[in-house]
Amino acid sequence: MSTRYLDIDESRNFDIIFLGRIAVDFNPAYSEHVKEEFKPLKKVHYFEKFVGGSPANTACGITRHGMKAGFFATVSEDQLGDFVVDYFNEHGIDTSRITRAKHGEKIGLTFTELLSSSESSILMYRNMAADLQLSVDDIDEDYIRQGKALLISGTALAESPSREAALKAVMLAKKNNTRIIFDIDYRAYNWKSYDEISIYYSAVAREADIILGSREEFDLTEKLILPGMTDIQSANYWFGCNAKIVVIKHGMKGSTAYTSDGQQFSIKPFPVKARKGFGGGDGYSSAFLFGVFQGWDIIDCLEFGSAEASMMVHSNNCSDDLPTTEEVRAFIEKEKKEFGEMVAKC
Repeated sequence: MSTRYLDIDESRNFDIIFLGRIAVDFNPAYSEHVKEEFKPLKKVHYFEKFVGGSPANTACGITRHGMKAGFFATVSEDQLGDFVVDYFNEHGIDTSRITRAKHGEKIGLTFTELLSSSESSILMYRNMAADLQLSVDDIDEDYIRQGKALLISGTALAESPSREAALKAVMLAKKNNTRIIFDIDYRAYNWKSYDEISIYYSAVAREADIILGSREEFDLTEKLILPGMTDIQSANYWFGCNAKIVVIKHGMKGSTAYTSDGQQFSIKPFPVKARKGFGGGDGYSSAFLFGVFQGWDIIDCLEFGSAEASMMVHSNNCSDDLPTTEEVRAFIEKEKKEFGEMVAKC
């Protein structure tokens, strides 16, 4: 099958196979029973536990839209590792290629601080992180051959042996005509230098059919190529490699998708009362990629992604509250009734 921009083998078992981190988030509780209001992290007594990590959230997100997800990852050999694997199994994400850390490495933990609707931060615990123990031996060519696309999360490139596993997966995806999606997903932790970031990010970006990232993430990727490129220059550079779609995000200013046929489309965030300043990107990616795989016009993919992103910054978590297709459509309809038909389109 050819969508508008990608040739996809519809006979394959998985829509997207993800490679990257699965983590556990501890967010200040905000439920019917306990409501921790905005306050410094040191003042919070009650937390809620959720599956986290950008690729894990995005995998959960696409399954909410009826897509089928596979996953390459390593998690800890303990009850938190059990927690995330059980969660994936309950939500229809294949766990057959999720391995357990062999030397006591622990799953990454994220504690979130919510100071206001516009001010939030995260405290990470990632010493000897289990997800970075994914090895080349864990990468199965037959499994990659079952995927319509492979999504690489940039954090997987931060350390060995995970970075070699990711690069092997990219090579096998190219060999087997599995489309490659690169979610740059920059997190400062675990990286040793900016040169390393550019070396490994650009190695994957050169092979990717779709690249998703913020302006900062593209700047990091392009540091050793041509610093200071504009959005259009960045898009054209990656089109000259392999990309068909390049999405560059500018936070509250919105995002723009560039396509290899010379078009560009822009979207603004839908207005909502935010609970936190993160988690929107994973909802955005889930909904945008769903639209692409459905063969929608890019502007409609962007609108869907922007809507789901707004829904997720309003939520108190990044996984449990990921919406269904019908819920996103209802949100868009509600927002347009309140704010006007062109509320999000630039």
